[in-house]
Parts: sequence; structure tokens; C-alpha cells
Amino acid sequence: MPEGHTVHRLARTFASLFAGPALRVSSPQGRFADGAAVLDGRRLVASQAWGKQLFLGFEGDLWLRTHLGLYGAWTFAGAPDAPEVVHAIGAPRKRIGERETTVVPSVVDPTTEGSTGGWLVPSPRGQVRVRLLGDHAVADLTGPTACEVITAEEKTAVEARLGPDPIRDDADADVFVARVGRSRVTIGQQLMDQAVVAGVGNIYRAEALFRAGVDPLRPGRDVPAVAVRAIWDDLVVLMRDGADRGAIVTTRPEDRVPDGGAAGPGRTRQNTDGTPGAVPSDEAFYVYHRDGLPCRRCGAPVLAKELAGRNLFWCGVCQV
Repeated sequence: MPEGHTVHRLARTFASLFAGPALRVSSPQGRFADGAAVLDGRRLVASQAWGKQLFLGFEGDLWLRTHLGLYGAWTFAGAPDAPEVVHAIGAPRKRIGERETTVVPSVVDPTTEGSTGGWLVPSPRGQVRVRLLGDHAVADLTGPTACEVITAEEKTAVEARLGPDPIRDDADADVFVARVGRSRVTIGQQLMDQAVVAGVGNIYRAEALFRAGVDPLRPGRDVPAVAVRAIWDDLVVLMRDGADRGAIVTTRPEDRVPDGGAAGPGRTRQNTDGTPGAVPSDEAFYVYHRDGLPCRRCGAPVLAKELAGRNLFWCGVCQV
């Protein structure tokens, strides 16, 4: 499941590619036909992320709310003149998530069937729930957990159920600290609760707790408030860096020793893999998917267990 930094990158991408002209909105799959009909012909006027929720605002005070969940993905293709794409994600991209790959645009005669403004609009691939088509780009959504048209009031209600988002400028750290501190639930579980903190997923959960030296199995109310606030401050830095970088990197330079592929087939791949100067994935994490490998700090084997249906990774020596 994409973590919050990816959704913020999506919000930036939509603002760059689709803000301005009226959009053609359709549902090739048919399951979102009514919602698409409501939005078709309207302009995109806002693009926002809150945790793992993406809100696309259309004129008329309507919002398209999407949540990718485990299987959802946005797929983009763009014309050669797609505006500001390089500032969003480096180029027109395909399947924006933990893994991104470049889409090569096709240039055709403007009179060609299926083209717009001199570029070929690709046919929908797979079960496309909703398609947004602008003058310079097309975006297809497949497999989302949520996809609905909501009002501004309904959007506010959704946001009220979410915890603060470390990437947002309006986030309230005190809310996070208070929620963690009044609960018996382990802090490892709370960091995955979107009502406690929005946007944190399994990678940021494991890495932030390691960097703070906090046992993930410790009840939240037993973790000193100063340590909880330090975790928040670290998440702000790490997640904003992830949104800018397009990859999660939590290791400090002095701790980056290659795993040499020892982490096995479960090793996370990121869109910056192979990019000159980028931190390789096998040097990017302290504990995530490194179970059985030596801790980068103390050398003890990294531990793993299931917690509330998700795999948890930590060091039993450094996190006590």
C-alpha cells in the first residue's frame, strides 16, 4: 500500500497536469459511471492529500475522493508538452506508487482518431474505474479501495476522522502526542492507525521507531511524551523528504552498508533504484524487511513478527 508521501506526490502531479481546462471524466469499467457523469466537463481547481486520501477538487464545490488501498494505482501518460511534469515526478510517469516507471509519449497527427492536441491518447488498460483526460495528459485509476464524489461538507467529515499528517503544514503535533499518550495500545499499532497519524505505513512505522530507539510493543501511554514528540518531528523530516525524493530513505550516511541482496525477494524496490547518485534500496532502511540481517547499529539480528495483521520489524537491542 502506498504511504502518505506517495499520495502527496500524486496531488502535486494532478495539479501540474490537469489544473485549468475542463476535463473529460469517464469510467471505462462502468462502475463509476454516475460519478464520472457528474464531474465530466468541470475544471480541476484543487488537488490535496491528507495521509493516504487524495482529494481532487472540481468547480461546483465537488471533490473526487480516492484511496488506493492495497491494489489501487494511478497510471499516467502525457504529451511531449505536458506542463511542469519534470517538477512533479521527473517525467510523465506510469503507476505512481512505491515504484514508478517512465511512460514514453506518442506524437501523432492531430486529426488521428483517438488523439488530442497532437498526441495519441492510449486506450484504457485493465479495469479502469475512472479516467481523467485533459489537454496534455490522461490519468487512469484502477483497483482503488475508495472512489467517490463528495461535497465539501463530506470532505470535512472524512478529514475529521483522520489524524494529523506530518507532511501537511496545518498538522497539529500536539494532537498526535495526546492520542498516543492516552492509549494502552502499543505504539507500533498506533503508528499504523490513520486516526492517530495519517499517512504512516509499515516502512515509516518501523524506521521511525528504530531511529527513536522505542520498543514498538510498548503501550503508547508508557512512552514519554518527549519521545513521542521526537518521533513526530522525525516523521515530518523523513516523509517530506520522501515526497520530494520519490523514495523512502531513513538511514544516515554513516550507516549505509549494502546488504548485497541478502534481504531476499521481499526487498523493497523503489523508483530511484538505478538512478545515479540515489541511495540504493538495500542501503535505505534500518530494519524494514531486514529480518535476520545484522542491525546496522549493534549487529544483532533484526527481528520480525506479525502485529495486528502486518509484519513488524525492529531491533531487540537498540529498541528497548
